[in-house]
Amino acid sequence: MSALHLECHGEGPPLLLLHGWAMHGGVFAPLVERLAAFFSVLCIDLPGHGHSRDSALPLDLGALVDALAEVLDPAAASPRPLVAGWSLGGLLALALAARHPRCVRGLALIAASPRFVAAPDWPQGMEPQVFERFGEELGRDYRGTLDRFLMLEAQGSARLREELRFLRDAVQARGEPAPRALREGLALLQGADLRPLLPALAMPSLWLAGRRDRLVAPPAMQAAAALAPRARFAVFEHAGHAPFLTDPAAVAGELVAFAAACPP
Repeated sequence: MSALHLECHGEGPPLLLLHGWAMHGGVFAPLVERLAAFFSVLCIDLPGHGHSRDSALPLDLGALVDALAEVLDPAAASPRPLVAGWSLGGLLALALAARHPRCVRGLALIAASPRFVAAPDWPQGMEPQVFERFGEELGRDYRGTLDRFLMLEAQGSARLREELRFLRDAVQARGEPAPRALREGLALLQGADLRPLLPALAMPSLWLAGRRDRLVAPPAMQAAAALAPRARFAVFEHAGHAPFLTDPAAVAGELVAFAAACPP
């Protein structure tokens, strides 16, 4: 895990934040500012992203969640941490909670779904062609493809221009993500289906959606929450794919309340 950049902010019980595709832990800055009074907030740059750009660890669910579990070893963490994942980070958070339940006290998914791509039994997902197109365009126009993805993330938000500016600045703030990591991340988003893990989740879960999200539809998150025991679903009416940027105080409030309700 030493190959991955880790930052800790604040004091209190641990809360791990996992970022989305093409981003890094710094994207959570507005949220961390509000959570640091309640938690020791851990922000990790995933392989190929931010200050972990040169990490050789693949964006593979098994290998990566095992590496994350080393940091959250219950022998070294008391109380056990909450884990919150945004978008791609939500897949990792869910896989971590299912594979290493002794490391996770509560699971929060922000604009994330156990299956991002639509299927006959999952009409709420995105069309597979969207991911195929992004993959094809990455090779031809790396920076243009990134910018189009950022536009999709900001679309629908009541603060579209402000969020788009923040995301554009953030994606460059720690250096551009590695093309290999972007390809692996798209493949993960396109191929993963973690719905079978939901009924057996050993901890409570919180599902936070943006009503105007263009990438992860709120009905997908609501349907996923219905499969999990002890799940709560909430929607932010004026948010797109990054509700923690649209209304960081409200998202922080949900996480603080969730933590208070989770068993120790």
